[in-house]
Amino acid sequence: MWPWEHAVIGYLAFSVGVHLLARRSPTGPEAIVVVFASVLPDLIDKPLAWEFGVFASGYGVAHSVFFAVPLAALAVAIGTARERFGEAAAFAVGYLLHLPADLAPAYVSRGHVPFERVLWPLQSGETDYPGGFSGTFAEYFAGYVAELTSSDPSGFVVLTWVLIAGCAALWVYDGLPGLREPAAYLYAVVRRPSSDGR
Repeated sequence: MWPWEHAVIGYLAFSVGVHLLARRSPTGPEAIVVVFASVLPDLIDKPLAWEFGVFASGYGVAHSVFFAVPLAALAVAIGTARERFGEAAAFAVGYLLHLPADLAPAYVSRGHVPFERVLWPLQSGETDYPGGFSGTFAEYFAGYVAELTSSDPSGFVVLTWVLIAGCAALWVYDGLPGLREPAAYLYAVVRRPSSDGR
């Protein structure tokens, strides 16, 4: 799954949860945290595997349930202690949803759940990445673009675009959290009268 798809899944789940449980939209910091946390496992494991060969596959320590669950629990404990539960919950939701989201495409396309992706160090896929990070990314992205531009897209691609459109609509409905705060600040700075009265 691609980073923007993880961000969509994380934001949708968190926003719907906040609406149902707290009867409000996500705040800007919560939106930023959930999106960041939802892509964090890939930001850690992909370069370490594809470029540096630290892991045998792009699913290493950051994708492991043995790391993700304690990390999410720690984030919630720290966030609760510092009275930042919303941001802590956003981190936990975004990070934890990354793992099953990486399993879903293989199940949908091949009927197989690749649990080895989330069980490092007990299990690890054996893969070689001779192109390094940029070559591997380019190879995977070319396949992704080919699937997106196919005259007969798979049901998974159609579902992905529906989720992206739904997430964009929900984000607008939520008031563009994560963008509205810096935009409001910049607007206030621009509109602030100068000291010479202009």
